[in-house]
Amino acid sequence: MGNHKRHNNIGLGEIISRHNVNELHLTLTKGLWNYQKWGYPYHDAGPGAEIYSWFHEDVNNVDDEWKGLTNALAGLFCASLNFVNPANSVSPEFTFLPTGVLDRSINSSYLRYSSLPKEIVCTENLTPFKKLLPCNSKKGLATLLNSAYIHNTNYHSIGVHFRVTCSSMFCTKTSLELRQSVSLIYDTITDVSQNWSVRKFFGMGIRGACPLATLSNVYIDISNNNTNQVYELMPPPSAKIVSLRGGQLNEIAVYDIRSLSSKGIFNIEVLYNTAHTAGLNYPPILYANRYVIGYGQERGSLVTKIYNNYWQTLNIILLESIPWYLPVYLHSVKITCGTENIIPLIQRYLPGKERKNPYYLELILSLPPQSVTKFSIEMDYSFLKWQEYPPDANHGFYIGPSIITTLLPIARNYTAIQFDGSTITSSFNASRDVYLVQLKTESLLISLPTPDFSMPYNVICLACTAVALAFGPLHNISTKRLVLKRVEMDWKERLLSSLMKKIFKSKKKQE
Repeated sequence: MGNHKRHNNIGLGEIISRHNVNELHLTLTKGLWNYQKWGYPYHDAGPGAEIYSWFHEDVNNVDDEWKGLTNALAGLFCASLNFVNPANSVSPEFTFLPTGVLDRSINSSYLRYSSLPKEIVCTENLTPFKKLLPCNSKKGLATLLNSAYIHNTNYHSIGVHFRVTCSSMFCTKTSLELRQSVSLIYDTITDVSQNWSVRKFFGMGIRGACPLATLSNVYIDISNNNTNQVYELMPPPSAKIVSLRGGQLNEIAVYDIRSLSSKGIFNIEVLYNTAHTAGLNYPPILYANRYVIGYGQERGSLVTKIYNNYWQTLNIILLESIPWYLPVYLHSVKITCGTENIIPLIQRYLPGKERKNPYYLELILSLPPQSVTKFSIEMDYSFLKWQEYPPDANHGFYIGPSIITTLLPIARNYTAIQFDGSTITSSFNASRDVYLVQLKTESLLISLPTPDFSMPYNVICLACTAVALAFGPLHNISTKRLVLKRVEMDWKERLLSSLMKKIFKSKKKQE
Protein backbone atom coordinates (compact mmCIF):
# COMPACT_ATOMS: atom_id res chain seq x y z
CA MET A 1 0.00 0.00 0.00
CA GLY A 2 3.03 2.28 0.39
CA ASN A 3 2.33 5.83 1.53
CA HIS A 4 -1.31 5.58 0.50
CA LYS A 5 -2.43 3.81 3.69
CA ARG A 6 -3.57 6.95 5.46
CA HIS A 7 -6.80 5.86 7.22
CA ASN A 8 -7.09 2.44 5.56
CA ASN A 9 -6.91 -0.73 7.63
CA ILE A 10 -3.41 -2.24 7.77
CA GLY A 11 -4.63 -5.85 7.97
CA LEU A 12 -6.71 -5.60 4.81
CA GLY A 13 -3.91 -3.67 3.09
CA GLU A 14 -1.42 -6.44 3.78
CA ILE A 15 -3.79 -9.05 2.36
CA ILE A 16 -4.33 -7.03 -0.82
CA SER A 17 -0.61 -6.38 -1.24
CA ARG A 18 0.41 -9.97 -0.47
CA HIS A 19 -1.90 -11.48 -3.09
CA ASN A 20 -1.32 -8.88 -5.85
CA VAL A 21 -4.91 -7.66 -5.94
CA ASN A 22 -5.69 -4.81 -8.30
CA GLU A 23 -9.42 -4.61 -7.48
CA LEU A 24 -11.62 -6.36 -4.93
CA HIS A 25 -15.37 -6.46 -4.31
CA LEU A 26 -16.84 -8.45 -1.41
CA THR A 27 -20.46 -8.45 -0.21
CA LEU A 28 -22.19 -10.36 2.59
CA THR A 29 -25.97 -10.26 2.25
CA LYS A 30 -29.03 -11.69 3.94
CA GLY A 31 -32.27 -11.51 2.00
CA LEU A 32 -33.17 -10.86 -1.61
CA TRP A 33 -33.40 -7.39 -3.10
CA ASN A 34 -36.92 -6.83 -4.50
CA TYR A 35 -36.35 -4.82 -7.69
CA GLN A 36 -40.07 -4.47 -8.40
CA LYS A 37 -40.75 -2.74 -5.06
CA TRP A 38 -37.45 -1.08 -4.16
CA GLY A 39 -35.99 -0.11 -7.53
CA TYR A 40 -32.24 -0.50 -8.06
CA PRO A 41 -29.89 -0.65 -5.04
CA TYR A 42 -26.80 1.45 -4.39
CA HIS A 43 -24.67 -1.70 -4.52
CA ASP A 44 -25.89 -4.86 -6.21
CA ALA A 45 -25.40 -7.95 -4.09
CA GLY A 46 -26.71 -11.48 -4.37
CA PRO A 47 -27.84 -13.58 -1.40
CA GLY A 48 -25.07 -14.95 0.80
CA ALA A 49 -21.44 -14.13 0.05
CA GLU A 50 -20.21 -12.79 -3.28
CA ILE A 51 -16.64 -11.95 -4.19
CA TYR A 52 -14.76 -11.07 -7.33
CA SER A 53 -11.28 -9.74 -7.83
CA TRP A 54 -8.90 -8.52 -10.52
CA PHE A 55 -5.24 -9.49 -10.10
CA HIS A 56 -2.07 -7.84 -11.38
CA GLU A 57 -0.74 -9.04 -14.70
CA ASP A 58 2.57 -10.20 -13.18
CA VAL A 59 0.79 -12.98 -11.25
CA ASN A 60 2.04 -16.38 -12.40
CA ASN A 61 -0.74 -18.54 -10.96
CA VAL A 62 -4.04 -16.71 -10.53
CA ASP A 63 -5.78 -19.71 -8.93
CA ASP A 64 -3.19 -19.91 -6.13
CA GLU A 65 -3.50 -16.19 -5.40
CA TRP A 66 -7.29 -16.48 -5.54
CA LYS A 67 -7.27 -19.32 -3.02
CA GLY A 68 -4.89 -17.47 -0.71
CA LEU A 69 -6.96 -14.28 -0.95
CA THR A 70 -10.25 -15.97 -0.06
CA ASN A 71 -8.67 -17.88 2.83
CA ALA A 72 -7.21 -14.67 4.26
CA LEU A 73 -10.51 -12.80 3.89
CA ALA A 74 -12.32 -15.72 5.54
CA GLY A 75 -10.21 -15.20 8.64
CA LEU A 76 -10.53 -11.41 8.54
CA PHE A 77 -14.34 -11.31 8.17
CA CYS A 78 -15.20 -14.56 10.02
CA ALA A 79 -16.92 -15.89 6.88
CA SER A 80 -16.83 -19.21 5.03
CA LEU A 81 -14.88 -17.79 2.09
CA ASN A 82 -12.37 -20.62 2.48
CA PHE A 83 -14.90 -22.77 0.61
CA VAL A 84 -14.25 -20.72 -2.53
CA ASN A 85 -12.13 -22.79 -4.91
CA PRO A 86 -11.73 -23.38 -8.67
CA ALA A 87 -14.71 -25.77 -8.57
CA ASN A 88 -17.09 -22.84 -7.93
CA SER A 89 -15.20 -19.95 -9.57
CA VAL A 90 -15.43 -18.52 -13.10
CA SER A 91 -13.77 -15.79 -15.15
CA PRO A 92 -16.55 -13.92 -17.00
CA GLU A 93 -15.50 -12.06 -20.12
CA PHE A 94 -18.12 -9.28 -20.22
CA THR A 95 -20.02 -9.04 -16.92
CA PHE A 96 -17.40 -7.68 -14.51
CA LEU A 97 -15.39 -4.88 -16.06
CA PRO A 98 -12.78 -3.09 -13.92
CA THR A 99 -14.17 -0.03 -12.14
CA GLY A 100 -10.72 1.34 -11.34
CA VAL A 101 -7.55 2.10 -13.26
CA LEU A 102 -5.79 -0.61 -15.25
CA ASP A 103 -2.34 -0.23 -16.75
CA ARG A 104 -3.06 -2.89 -19.35
CA SER A 105 -5.77 -4.07 -21.70
CA ILE A 106 -8.64 -6.00 -20.14
CA ASN A 107 -7.87 -9.72 -19.87
CA SER A 108 -10.50 -11.79 -18.07
CA SER A 109 -7.97 -14.51 -17.25
CA TYR A 110 -6.90 -12.27 -14.33
CA LEU A 111 -10.48 -12.12 -13.02
CA ARG A 112 -12.12 -14.54 -10.60
CA TYR A 113 -15.74 -14.56 -9.42
CA SER A 114 -17.52 -16.84 -6.97
CA SER A 115 -20.62 -16.87 -4.78
CA LEU A 116 -21.67 -18.81 -1.68
CA PRO A 117 -25.46 -18.38 -1.55
CA LYS A 118 -25.78 -20.51 1.60
CA GLU A 119 -23.56 -18.18 3.65
CA ILE A 120 -25.29 -16.84 6.77
CA VAL A 121 -24.53 -13.21 7.67
CA CYS A 122 -24.40 -12.49 11.40
CA THR A 123 -22.76 -10.36 14.09
CA GLU A 124 -19.40 -12.10 13.63
CA ASN A 125 -19.21 -10.54 10.15
CA LEU A 126 -20.32 -7.07 11.25
CA THR A 127 -17.74 -6.72 14.03
CA PRO A 128 -14.62 -6.97 11.79
CA PHE A 129 -16.41 -4.81 9.22
CA LYS A 130 -16.70 -1.99 11.78
CA LYS A 131 -13.05 -2.37 12.75
CA LEU A 132 -12.03 -1.38 9.21
CA LEU A 133 -13.53 2.09 9.71
CA PRO A 134 -11.18 4.92 10.74
CA CYS A 135 -13.12 5.63 13.96
CA ASN A 136 -14.23 2.04 14.47
CA SER A 137 -17.76 2.24 15.92
CA LYS A 138 -16.97 4.94 18.48
CA LYS A 139 -17.88 8.00 16.41
CA GLY A 140 -19.77 8.97 13.27
CA LEU A 141 -22.46 7.08 11.44
CA ALA A 142 -20.75 3.80 12.38
CA THR A 143 -22.23 4.15 15.88
CA LEU A 144 -25.59 3.25 14.34
CA LEU A 145 -24.36 -0.20 13.26
CA ASN A 146 -26.17 -2.04 16.03
CA SER A 147 -26.36 -5.73 15.16
CA ALA A 148 -29.61 -6.26 17.10
CA TYR A 149 -31.39 -3.77 14.82
CA ILE A 150 -29.50 -4.34 11.56
CA HIS A 151 -30.07 -8.09 11.51
CA ASN A 152 -33.78 -7.60 12.17
CA THR A 153 -34.44 -5.87 8.84
CA ASN A 154 -36.06 -7.25 5.70
CA TYR A 155 -32.75 -7.00 3.87
CA HIS A 156 -29.24 -6.14 4.94
CA SER A 157 -25.95 -6.19 3.08
CA ILE A 158 -22.43 -5.09 3.94
CA GLY A 159 -19.77 -4.59 1.30
CA VAL A 160 -16.05 -3.87 0.99
CA HIS A 161 -14.83 -2.42 -2.31
CA PHE A 162 -11.18 -1.74 -3.12
CA ARG A 163 -9.78 -0.28 -6.34
CA VAL A 164 -7.16 2.04 -7.84
CA THR A 165 -8.48 5.47 -8.88
CA CYS A 166 -7.14 8.55 -10.61
CA SER A 167 -6.09 11.38 -8.31
CA SER A 168 -5.33 13.88 -11.09
CA MET A 169 -7.22 15.14 -14.12
CA PHE A 170 -5.18 13.21 -16.69
CA CYS A 171 -4.63 10.23 -14.37
CA THR A 172 -0.91 10.87 -14.04
CA LYS A 173 -1.26 10.04 -10.35
CA THR A 174 -3.28 7.25 -8.80
CA SER A 175 -4.51 6.53 -5.31
CA LEU A 176 -6.04 3.57 -3.52
CA GLU A 177 -9.71 3.68 -2.57
CA LEU A 178 -11.42 1.53 0.04
CA ARG A 179 -15.19 1.99 0.15
CA GLN A 180 -17.45 0.29 2.70
CA SER A 181 -21.20 0.13 2.21
CA VAL A 182 -24.21 -0.89 4.30
CA SER A 183 -27.63 -1.39 2.67
CA LEU A 184 -30.74 -1.89 4.82
CA ILE A 185 -34.46 -2.20 4.09
CA TYR A 186 -36.98 -1.36 6.83
CA ASP A 187 -40.70 -2.02 6.43
CA THR A 188 -42.62 1.13 7.36
CA ILE A 189 -45.63 0.47 5.12
CA THR A 190 -47.09 -2.41 7.13
CA ASP A 191 -46.14 -0.86 10.47
CA VAL A 192 -48.87 0.53 12.73
CA SER A 193 -47.36 4.01 12.46
CA GLN A 194 -45.59 5.35 9.41
CA ASN A 195 -43.56 7.70 11.57
CA TRP A 196 -39.93 6.72 11.69
CA SER A 197 -36.71 8.02 13.13
CA VAL A 198 -33.04 7.20 13.38
CA ARG A 199 -33.58 6.08 16.96
CA LYS A 200 -36.43 3.76 15.92
CA PHE A 201 -34.37 2.13 13.17
CA PHE A 202 -31.03 1.85 14.97
CA GLY A 203 -31.89 1.96 18.68
CA MET A 204 -30.01 5.20 19.34
CA GLY A 205 -29.41 8.68 17.98
CA ILE A 206 -26.40 9.98 16.08
CA ARG A 207 -23.49 10.50 18.44
CA GLY A 208 -21.39 12.80 16.27
CA ALA A 209 -19.06 12.92 13.29
CA CYS A 210 -15.84 10.96 13.04
CA PRO A 211 -12.95 13.42 13.64
CA LEU A 212 -11.05 11.94 10.69
CA ALA A 213 -13.94 12.49 8.24
CA THR A 214 -13.87 15.50 5.93
CA LEU A 215 -17.61 15.17 5.26
CA SER A 216 -20.28 13.51 7.42
CA ASN A 217 -23.83 14.08 6.19
CA VAL A 218 -27.21 12.35 6.25
CA TYR A 219 -29.26 12.58 3.03
CA ILE A 220 -33.04 11.98 2.94
CA ASP A 221 -34.99 11.86 -0.32
CA ILE A 222 -38.07 14.06 0.13
CA SER A 223 -39.21 14.11 -3.50
CA ASN A 224 -42.67 12.76 -2.61
CA ASN A 225 -43.25 15.52 -0.04
CA ASN A 226 -43.44 18.53 -2.36
CA THR A 227 -47.14 18.94 -3.13
CA ASN A 228 -49.24 17.86 -0.15
CA GLN A 229 -46.65 18.09 2.65
CA VAL A 230 -47.44 14.55 3.76
CA TYR A 231 -44.80 14.59 6.50
CA GLU A 232 -42.34 16.93 8.15
CA LEU A 233 -38.74 16.48 9.23
CA MET A 234 -37.63 17.15 12.80
CA PRO A 235 -35.30 18.92 13.19
CA PRO A 236 -35.39 20.89 9.94
CA PRO A 237 -32.57 19.98 7.52
CA SER A 238 -29.39 22.01 7.26
CA ALA A 239 -29.90 22.41 3.50
CA LYS A 240 -31.82 21.04 0.52
CA ILE A 241 -30.46 19.84 -2.81
CA VAL A 242 -32.34 19.52 -6.09
CA SER A 243 -30.82 16.77 -8.23
CA LEU A 244 -31.68 16.18 -11.89
CA ARG A 245 -30.42 12.85 -13.13
CA GLY A 246 -31.46 11.09 -16.30
CA GLY A 247 -34.79 12.90 -16.52
CA GLN A 248 -35.68 12.19 -12.88
CA LEU A 249 -35.91 15.15 -10.49
CA ASN A 250 -35.24 14.51 -6.81
CA GLU A 251 -35.23 16.81 -3.81
CA ILE A 252 -32.87 15.78 -1.03
CA ALA A 253 -32.66 17.05 2.55
CA VAL A 254 -29.14 17.35 3.96
CA TYR A 255 -28.16 17.10 7.64
CA ASP A 256 -24.65 18.17 8.59
CA ILE A 257 -23.77 15.89 11.50
CA ARG A 258 -20.71 17.90 12.51
CA SER A 259 -22.77 21.03 13.22
CA LEU A 260 -25.83 19.29 14.66
CA SER A 261 -23.90 17.06 17.05
CA SER A 262 -22.33 19.99 18.91
CA LYS A 263 -25.16 19.71 21.46
CA GLY A 264 -24.70 15.97 21.95
CA ILE A 265 -26.59 12.97 20.60
CA PHE A 266 -29.42 14.02 18.29
CA ASN A 267 -32.23 12.25 16.47
CA ILE A 268 -33.79 12.74 13.03
CA GLU A 269 -37.45 11.79 12.74
CA VAL A 270 -40.22 11.93 10.15
CA LEU A 271 -43.74 12.76 11.39
CA TYR A 272 -46.69 12.09 9.05
CA ASN A 273 -49.56 14.56 8.98
CA THR A 274 -52.01 12.30 7.15
CA ALA A 275 -53.49 8.89 7.70
CA HIS A 276 -51.62 5.70 6.97
CA THR A 277 -51.29 5.60 3.17
CA ALA A 278 -49.09 3.87 0.63
CA GLY A 279 -47.79 5.66 -2.43
CA LEU A 280 -47.84 4.45 -6.01
CA ASN A 281 -45.21 1.93 -6.96
CA TYR A 282 -43.49 2.40 -10.31
CA PRO A 283 -41.65 -0.80 -11.25
CA PRO A 284 -38.23 -0.51 -12.88
CA ILE A 285 -37.86 -0.85 -16.61
CA LEU A 286 -35.81 -4.05 -16.30
CA TYR A 287 -36.04 -6.89 -13.78
CA ALA A 288 -35.85 -10.70 -13.80
CA ASN A 289 -36.99 -13.87 -12.01
CA ARG A 290 -35.43 -17.31 -11.89
CA TYR A 291 -36.84 -20.73 -11.00
CA VAL A 292 -36.52 -24.48 -11.61
CA ILE A 293 -39.00 -26.66 -13.47
CA GLY A 294 -39.26 -30.44 -13.71
CA TYR A 295 -40.07 -33.22 -11.28
CA GLY A 296 -38.18 -36.08 -9.71
CA GLN A 297 -34.47 -36.15 -8.92
CA GLU A 298 -33.07 -37.07 -12.30
CA ARG A 299 -33.38 -34.00 -14.52
CA GLY A 300 -34.95 -30.56 -14.76
CA SER A 301 -34.51 -27.11 -16.31
CA LEU A 302 -33.28 -23.71 -15.19
CA VAL A 303 -35.54 -20.87 -16.29
CA THR A 304 -34.82 -17.13 -16.17
CA LYS A 305 -37.52 -14.63 -17.16
CA ILE A 306 -36.34 -11.14 -18.08
CA TYR A 307 -38.86 -8.28 -18.21
CA ASN A 308 -38.23 -5.25 -20.41
CA ASN A 309 -40.80 -2.53 -19.67
CA TYR A 310 -39.06 0.08 -21.77
CA TRP A 311 -40.36 1.27 -25.14
CA GLN A 312 -37.02 0.56 -26.83
CA THR A 313 -34.84 -2.48 -27.34
CA LEU A 314 -32.37 -3.19 -24.53
CA ASN A 315 -29.13 -5.12 -24.89
CA ILE A 316 -28.16 -7.17 -21.85
CA ILE A 317 -25.41 -9.53 -20.69
CA LEU A 318 -26.64 -12.73 -19.03
CA LEU A 319 -24.19 -14.71 -16.89
CA GLU A 320 -24.95 -18.24 -15.72
CA SER A 321 -22.51 -20.05 -13.41
CA ILE A 322 -23.85 -23.55 -12.72
CA PRO A 323 -22.18 -26.04 -10.34
CA TRP A 324 -20.44 -29.07 -11.79
CA TYR A 325 -22.92 -31.47 -10.13
CA LEU A 326 -25.73 -30.05 -12.32
CA PRO A 327 -24.60 -30.95 -15.87
CA VAL A 328 -26.23 -28.65 -18.44
CA TYR A 329 -26.38 -29.06 -22.20
CA LEU A 330 -25.70 -26.19 -24.56
CA HIS A 331 -27.88 -27.65 -27.31
CA SER A 332 -30.90 -27.46 -24.95
CA VAL A 333 -30.70 -23.66 -24.57
CA LYS A 334 -33.97 -21.99 -25.57
CA ILE A 335 -34.43 -18.21 -25.67
CA THR A 336 -37.92 -17.12 -26.62
CA CYS A 337 -40.03 -13.97 -26.55
CA GLY A 338 -43.60 -15.10 -27.02
CA THR A 339 -43.49 -17.30 -30.11
CA GLU A 340 -40.30 -15.74 -31.46
CA ASN A 341 -36.89 -17.33 -30.96
CA ILE A 342 -34.07 -14.97 -29.98
CA ILE A 343 -30.55 -15.64 -31.20
CA PRO A 344 -27.72 -14.41 -28.92
CA LEU A 345 -25.54 -11.67 -30.36
CA ILE A 346 -22.47 -13.11 -28.62
CA GLN A 347 -22.09 -16.40 -26.77
CA ARG A 348 -19.37 -17.75 -24.47
CA TYR A 349 -19.58 -21.27 -23.07
CA LEU A 350 -17.17 -23.38 -21.05
CA PRO A 351 -18.29 -26.89 -20.05
CA GLY A 352 -17.75 -27.93 -16.48
CA LYS A 353 -15.58 -30.74 -15.16
CA GLU A 354 -16.52 -32.96 -12.28
CA ARG A 355 -15.08 -31.58 -9.03
CA LYS A 356 -12.87 -29.12 -10.96
CA ASN A 357 -14.82 -26.39 -12.80
CA PRO A 358 -18.43 -25.14 -12.93
CA TYR A 359 -20.40 -24.67 -16.14
CA TYR A 360 -19.96 -21.15 -17.49
CA LEU A 361 -22.37 -19.53 -19.95
CA GLU A 362 -22.39 -15.85 -20.89
CA LEU A 363 -24.75 -14.41 -23.49
CA ILE A 364 -25.38 -10.99 -24.98
CA LEU A 365 -29.08 -10.69 -25.84
CA SER A 366 -31.25 -8.05 -27.45
CA LEU A 367 -34.59 -7.74 -25.65
CA PRO A 368 -37.56 -6.46 -27.67
CA PRO A 369 -39.44 -3.47 -26.22
CA GLN A 370 -42.29 -4.14 -23.79
CA SER A 371 -41.53 -7.85 -23.69
CA VAL A 372 -40.86 -10.87 -21.50
CA THR A 373 -37.90 -12.99 -22.62
CA LYS A 374 -37.58 -16.54 -21.35
CA PHE A 375 -34.22 -18.30 -21.11
CA SER A 376 -34.12 -22.02 -20.26
CA ILE A 377 -31.50 -24.75 -20.23
CA GLU A 378 -31.87 -28.43 -19.36
CA MET A 379 -29.80 -30.05 -16.62
CA ASP A 380 -29.26 -33.39 -14.94
CA TYR A 381 -28.88 -34.17 -11.25
CA SER A 382 -25.62 -35.98 -10.50
CA PHE A 383 -24.94 -38.69 -7.93
CA LEU A 384 -22.31 -37.56 -5.45
CA LYS A 385 -19.95 -39.46 -3.22
CA TRP A 386 -21.30 -39.82 0.26
CA GLN A 387 -18.46 -37.68 1.68
CA GLU A 388 -19.47 -34.76 -0.60
CA TYR A 389 -22.89 -34.22 0.95
CA PRO A 390 -23.12 -31.34 3.44
CA PRO A 391 -24.76 -31.61 6.86
CA ASP A 392 -28.52 -31.88 6.54
CA ALA A 393 -28.15 -33.19 3.00
CA ASN A 394 -31.92 -33.52 2.54
CA HIS A 395 -32.23 -29.72 2.79
CA GLY A 396 -30.70 -29.45 -0.69
CA PHE A 397 -27.94 -27.57 -2.51
CA TYR A 398 -27.92 -23.84 -3.21
CA ILE A 399 -26.82 -22.47 -6.57
CA GLY A 400 -25.86 -18.85 -7.09
CA PRO A 401 -27.98 -16.25 -8.88
CA SER A 402 -27.94 -15.28 -12.52
CA ILE A 403 -26.38 -11.89 -13.19
CA ILE A 404 -27.86 -9.49 -15.75
CA THR A 405 -25.85 -6.44 -16.80
CA THR A 406 -27.18 -3.63 -18.96
CA LEU A 407 -26.98 0.09 -19.69
CA LEU A 408 -30.22 1.88 -18.80
CA PRO A 409 -31.19 4.84 -21.00
CA ILE A 410 -33.04 6.59 -18.14
CA ALA A 411 -32.45 6.85 -14.39
CA ARG A 412 -35.93 5.95 -13.15
CA ASN A 413 -35.73 3.97 -9.88
CA TYR A 414 -31.96 4.34 -10.16
CA THR A 415 -29.98 5.44 -7.10
CA ALA A 416 -26.67 3.65 -7.67
CA ILE A 417 -23.29 5.33 -7.73
CA GLN A 418 -21.65 5.21 -11.15
CA PHE A 419 -18.41 3.28 -11.50
CA ASP A 420 -16.37 6.49 -11.74
CA GLY A 421 -17.94 7.91 -8.55
CA SER A 422 -16.92 7.26 -4.96
CA THR A 423 -19.55 8.83 -2.70
CA ILE A 424 -23.26 9.53 -2.88
CA THR A 425 -22.59 13.18 -3.67
CA SER A 426 -21.12 12.11 -7.02
CA SER A 427 -24.60 10.92 -8.08
CA PHE A 428 -26.26 14.33 -7.62
CA ASN A 429 -26.94 16.17 -10.91
CA ALA A 430 -24.92 13.51 -12.72
CA SER A 431 -26.87 12.91 -15.91
CA ARG A 432 -25.36 10.45 -18.37
CA ASP A 433 -26.32 8.98 -21.69
CA VAL A 434 -26.57 5.54 -20.07
CA TYR A 435 -26.51 4.12 -16.54
CA LEU A 436 -24.77 0.87 -15.73
CA VAL A 437 -26.80 -1.55 -13.62
CA GLN A 438 -26.51 -5.19 -12.58
CA LEU A 439 -29.39 -7.41 -11.49
CA LYS A 440 -29.01 -10.47 -9.27
CA THR A 441 -31.80 -13.03 -9.47
CA GLU A 442 -32.89 -15.48 -6.81
CA SER A 443 -30.54 -18.20 -5.60
CA LEU A 444 -32.13 -21.62 -6.08
CA LEU A 445 -32.41 -24.66 -3.84
CA ILE A 446 -31.90 -27.97 -5.68
CA SER A 447 -32.64 -31.42 -4.24
CA LEU A 448 -30.11 -33.94 -5.53
CA PRO A 449 -30.49 -37.72 -5.22
CA THR A 450 -29.62 -38.26 -1.55
CA PRO A 451 -28.81 -41.60 0.08
CA ASP A 452 -30.50 -42.66 3.30
CA PHE A 453 -27.85 -41.54 5.76
CA SER A 454 -29.89 -42.98 8.65
CA MET A 455 -29.57 -46.54 7.27
CA PRO A 456 -25.98 -47.10 8.53
CA TYR A 457 -27.05 -45.84 11.94
CA ASN A 458 -30.00 -48.24 12.02
CA VAL A 459 -27.86 -51.16 10.86
CA ILE A 460 -25.21 -50.40 13.46
CA CYS A 461 -27.82 -50.20 16.23
CA LEU A 462 -29.44 -53.48 15.16
CA ALA A 463 -26.14 -55.30 14.75
CA CYS A 464 -24.79 -54.08 18.09
CA THR A 465 -28.01 -55.07 19.87
CA ALA A 466 -27.99 -58.55 18.32
CA VAL A 467 -24.33 -59.08 19.16
CA ALA A 468 -24.83 -57.89 22.73
CA LEU A 469 -27.78 -60.24 23.28
CA ALA A 470 -25.92 -63.22 21.81
CA PHE A 471 -22.56 -62.48 23.39
CA GLY A 472 -23.70 -62.84 27.01
CA PRO A 473 -24.99 -66.44 26.89
CA LEU A 474 -22.22 -67.58 24.54
CA HIS A 475 -19.58 -66.09 26.81
CA ASN A 476 -21.05 -67.82 29.86
CA ILE A 477 -21.28 -71.19 28.13
CA SER A 478 -17.76 -71.02 26.70
CA THR A 479 -15.96 -69.70 29.79
CA LYS A 480 -17.79 -71.27 32.79
CA ARG A 481 -17.81 -74.94 33.96
CA LEU A 482 -21.09 -76.64 34.92
CA VAL A 483 -20.63 -78.20 38.39
CA LEU A 484 -23.31 -80.09 40.36
CA LYS A 485 -23.67 -78.47 43.75
CA ARG A 486 -25.14 -80.25 46.79
CA VAL A 487 -27.98 -78.30 48.25
CA GLU A 488 -27.87 -78.01 52.03
CA MET A 489 -31.22 -77.50 53.76
CA ASP A 490 -31.84 -75.65 56.99
CA TRP A 491 -33.66 -77.26 60.00
CA LYS A 492 -37.08 -76.15 58.81
CA GLU A 493 -36.62 -77.72 55.40
CA ARG A 494 -35.20 -80.94 56.94
CA LEU A 495 -38.17 -81.19 59.33
CA LEU A 496 -40.62 -80.65 56.52
CA SER A 497 -38.83 -83.20 54.35
CA SER A 498 -38.90 -85.88 57.05
CA LEU A 499 -42.58 -85.31 57.71
CA MET A 500 -43.35 -85.62 54.01
CA LYS A 501 -41.42 -88.89 53.81
CA LYS A 502 -43.30 -90.36 56.78
CA ILE A 503 -46.63 -89.37 55.30
CA PHE A 504 -45.81 -90.98 51.95
CA LYS A 505 -44.56 -94.19 53.70
CA SER A 506 -47.76 -94.49 55.74
CA LYS A 507 -49.85 -94.11 52.63
CA LYS A 508 -47.92 -96.88 50.86
CA LYS A 509 -48.40 -99.27 53.81
CA GLN A 510 -52.13 -98.66 53.87
CA GLU A 511 -52.32 -99.51 50.20
